[in-house]
Amino acid sequence: MSSIYTRFIATVIFPLQEWLKKHDTVRRRRQLEQSQWLPLATLQQQQNAKLHNFISAACQHVPYYRTLLQQLQLTPDDFSNVADLAKLPLLTKAVITDNFNQLKADNAGGLKRFNTGGSSGQPLIFLLGNERVSHDVAAKWRATRWWDVDIGDKEIVAWGSPIELGAQDKTRIIRDLVFRSALIPAFDMSEQKLLAFLQRIRATKPKMLFGYPSVYHLLAQTAQKHGVAMHDLGIKVVFVTSERLYPYQRELIEQVFAAPVANGYGGRDAGFIAHQCPAGGMHLSFEDIVVEIIDPVSNQVLPAGQAGEIVVTHLATSEFPFIRYRTGDIATLATTPCSCGRSLPLLESIEGRSTDFVVAADGTMMHGLALIYILRDIAGIAAFKIIQHSLSQTTVQVVWPQGSLPAQVSSQIRAGFQARLGQNVNIDIEQLDEIAPEKSGKYRYVISKVAT
Repeated sequence: MSSIYTRFIATVIFPLQEWLKKHDTVRRRRQLEQSQWLPLATLQQQQNAKLHNFISAACQHVPYYRTLLQQLQLTPDDFSNVADLAKLPLLTKAVITDNFNQLKADNAGGLKRFNTGGSSGQPLIFLLGNERVSHDVAAKWRATRWWDVDIGDKEIVAWGSPIELGAQDKTRIIRDLVFRSALIPAFDMSEQKLLAFLQRIRATKPKMLFGYPSVYHLLAQTAQKHGVAMHDLGIKVVFVTSERLYPYQRELIEQVFAAPVANGYGGRDAGFIAHQCPAGGMHLSFEDIVVEIIDPVSNQVLPAGQAGEIVVTHLATSEFPFIRYRTGDIATLATTPCSCGRSLPLLESIEGRSTDFVVAADGTMMHGLALIYILRDIAGIAAFKIIQHSLSQTTVQVVWPQGSLPAQVSSQIRAGFQARLGQNVNIDIEQLDEIAPEKSGKYRYVISKVAT
C-alpha cells in the first residue's frame, strides 16, 4: 500500500512534470497497464498494424527510408506483419553515423541529441523526440509498479552516466528531493566510499534501489565483509540494468539486502526493451518494440528458443527511426508464456554483448562466464578483468589484497584459462591495486577483441 505522499507524487506531481515537458507518459502508461493483459494474438495484430503505419510514416517523412524503399522497390504495403521486416537491411551504428541528417523526419518536432557511452567500443550520437521518451518512461513506470513500488517512494540510484551526473543543477536537486530519489555516482568505488554508500542506504531506508548490478554486488560484498546489516531496511526490490546480471550477483544481492532483484534490459539507443516481473519473466515492451533474434553471421531471423543477436525496431521513433537496429547483445526469445498471466512475450537467456564472448584458439566461441568462474572459484581474488587481445594472447587483471599474488594462484589461473582457450595460448597475469570502471561507470568483466 503506497503512502499518501507517494500517491500524491505519482498521481499529481509527476504527471504535472510530464505535461510541462509535453510528454504523453501518463496516458501511455495507462494504456500499457491495460494492454499487458490482452490475448497475445490481439497484441500481435496491434503490433502489425502499428508497424505498417510506422513504415508508412518513415517512407513519407524520412529521406533515408524513402530512398531505401525506392531502391528496394518496396512500398509500405509490403509490410503487413513483423516478418516483413526481414525485407529491410539491418541498421548499425555506422549507418546511423553516415546518414545522420537523412534519418531525421522532415516533420520532426524538437529533438534532443543523445549518445551512448561507447562501452562496446563504438559510441553513437542520435536524436530522440518526445514521443520516444514518453513511451520509454511509460514502459519503465509500468514495470516499476509490477513490484508494488511507485514514483515518490524512497529510492537510491547508483549510476555512472556522465549525462545524468552532469545534470545535478538546482532544478534537478529539488526534483530529486520532491520525488525522494537520491542519485549517487557509481565511480571510484573505494572501500571507504562503499561503506559510506551502505550507511546512506541504512539512513534512507529506501523502498527500492536502482543501478548497475556490479555496484550492488560490490556493496553486498562490502556489507558482508564488515558485518553491516542491510536485511532489516524494508527494501522491496533492487532494480538492476545496463550490465549483464550474473547468477552469483543476483544471489548475493538478494541475500544481503533481503529483497528480490528485478533485471531490466535496454539502452539509451534501443529503448526500454524488457523487464522482469515478480514471477521471474523478462517481459518485452511488446506494444512499442519489435524484437528479432538473428544469426549474427548470416543475419537470418532465428525462431524462438534459439540464441542470437537482438535486433530492435522501436515503433515510437517516427522522428528518428530505429528500424532493425543491431544491439550487439545475445539472447533468446522464450517459447512459453510467463506464469504471471501477462501475455507480453519473454526474453530469456540474455547473455550479454557479443564482446562478452571469447574465442578459443580452435575457433570455438564461448561466453566469458566460462573464464569468470575460474577466477571466482579462487579464494582471495577481490576483483578481476579479462582482456582477450587475440587468439593467442589474453590478459587477466586481478586484485589480490594480501600482498604479492602467489605463484600457485598464477599457475591455477593459467591452467584453467589454457584448458578452455588452448594450451598454447599466452596468459598474461597483471596484479593491480584496483580495477577501474569504464568511463560510463560500468564494470566490464570480459573484453574480447576477437569476438567483435
